[in-house]
Amino acid sequence: MSLYQPEPVEISTRMRPGEWTEESLELLVQSYRERIVEMGASPTAVVTDIDRSDDGSVRVAVSWDKPANAGGEDAVTGGQTL
Repeated sequence: MSLYQPEPVEISTRMRPGEWTEESLELLVQSYRERIVEMGASPTAVVTDIDRSDDGSVRVAVSWDKPANAGGEDAVTGGQTL
């Protein structure tokens, strides 16, 4: 049985107008990216999506869309075996 789970990983939040600044938004995105990398993603595999609404709210999603594992049940990402 493989420990690898190909489902995407996402950390996201929504903030209302007045709950964030450009600086706090940048810090939040960076912390989300660091958490995804700590889970095993390479920095280039981390995707950031920021949606700004006309009312001043913002939606932030940082994700790691993991590829399907091409190995058998005993293989995990990176060619390691269990």
